[in-house]
Amino acid sequence: MSDRVSIDRRADVAYLALTHASKHNALDWEMLSALVEAAESLKADRSLRGVILHAEGPSFCSGLDFPKFTKEPARMARAFAKLGLRSTNLFQEACWAFRRLPVPVAAVTHGRCFGGGLQLALAADFRFTTPDCEFSIMEAKWGLIPDMTGSVTLRELMPMDQAKRLTMTGRVFSGVEAKGYNLVTEVAADPMAAAEALMAELVTRSPDSVAATKQLFHETWVAHEDAAFSLESRLQALVLMGKNQRAAMQANFKKEAPRFGRRLRVLG
Repeated sequence: MSDRVSIDRRADVAYLALTHASKHNALDWEMLSALVEAAESLKADRSLRGVILHAEGPSFCSGLDFPKFTKEPARMARAFAKLGLRSTNLFQEACWAFRRLPVPVAAVTHGRCFGGGLQLALAADFRFTTPDCEFSIMEAKWGLIPDMTGSVTLRELMPMDQAKRLTMTGRVFSGVEAKGYNLVTEVAADPMAAAEALMAELVTRSPDSVAATKQLFHETWVAHEDAAFSLESRLQALVLMGKNQRAAMQANFKKEAPRFGRRLRVLG
């Protein structure tokens, strides 16, 4: 799609790679825009069943390319403006666009995963990492706070005191430690193989059920029970109206593998 990211479609799964390897996939203007555009193109594909987000070169992502941003303060100010009717600005949307995808997203990390790079990984549904991958909520190094959706994704995964500690200190920690903090799903010698194994399992399930599950949990995890129960009912009604639910049920009755169609349009 650009010299910053590429998309390789393999059967039902899209492999989205960060391709600015010479800069450890640092987030610059081009990378931010490319991530947003890539997510939008993936969302439009109703036959897609999953996304694996990974990176070429020595690192997943070393965070923001600060020298580039500080050279253009006016552009920086514009980038902090909200995008249309969305609640996100450009920096946030580069991460949150993957949260909005109606398919599961698995991030595969290695090398460095710092600052905005970590927030990008946290916006995925699952994270697989090497044991020696280096993580850091590195904004503290620059006298800043995480502002690329980390305030939401961190609270979903870890206790507040630990989030404060890592954010205030900006200390670097390993993939093994990240698992202890609940920031990654799995530590593996071959995290790509682990991510692919999960995707292979998920594509055997109804794309409507998977999409509705993602929406259900993201919208109800911290919601009042009345709102949660209401959304449960609405999403279940939508799923029941689709052909994929009937395909899953009939396959179970016949004890055979289901054959699913495209995801329901109303589920994204």
